[in-house]
Amino acid sequence: MIDVNVNLSRWPFRRLVGDEPAGLVAQLRKRNVTQAWAGTFDGILHKDLSSANERLVNDCRRDGPGMLVPFGSINPKLPEWQRDLRRCHEEYKMPGIRLHPNYHGYDLTDPAFSELLHLAAASRLVVQLAVCMEDQRTQHPLMRVAPVDLSPLPELLKNEPGLRLVVLNSDPLQDVELLQKLTSSGHVSFDISMVEGVGGVARLARKISIQRVLFGSHYPLFYFESALLKVRESEFTDTERRAVLEENARRLLEV
Repeated sequence: MIDVNVNLSRWPFRRLVGDEPAGLVAQLRKRNVTQAWAGTFDGILHKDLSSANERLVNDCRRDGPGMLVPFGSINPKLPEWQRDLRRCHEEYKMPGIRLHPNYHGYDLTDPAFSELLHLAAASRLVVQLAVCMEDQRTQHPLMRVAPVDLSPLPELLKNEPGLRLVVLNSDPLQDVELLQKLTSSGHVSFDISMVEGVGGVARLARKISIQRVLFGSHYPLFYFESALLKVRESEFTDTERRAVLEENARRLLEV
């Protein structure tokens, strides 16, 4: 099983079971996860993302060699963010990066975001875009962060045909028209961590393609079993289940 959406380090607002790298790896192994794409909570609010990404790489190598795959955080509103991107690609050999536009203070119409997509595509990096981190109703009252508005994305994707984009932490069925625009504009996949409703994952697969649906737990902020149950109750065939749980993610890294 490949989980495309886990996070290392500490969530700023409360302690979580699994917020130590060794503990997170142990819990994932118990659930038969063989590979996990790991971002870092430090990449959300820290300004020194170079150090945050270095810690992420070191934690992955020390506690999850062969299992944890680091996805570095890039903030295109910080000075020298292009250098951070190069380090992720050239020095750390990361296969991708993770973005948090709403926490980093820009929207998807910002020219810096367009430049970031272009450079990432040129470097053959998978781009993970987190729409949110948690439901707005559970956020700290002094830290209300609205979800990312994805509506500018389709036009941007048309200019980057080689880009591989993974949308994290969204329920794309809430806006089917936008979902269809996204999937017709480029190579876009969606994780299932925030897909809601009975049979939601199966409905998503029918609306787009089973090949664009990825298993993502958003662990340890969310319960791992929640994502697993969404797949189990979807009544997929064995072939479809393997696609969601492993093959789609593996194929993304091989492109």
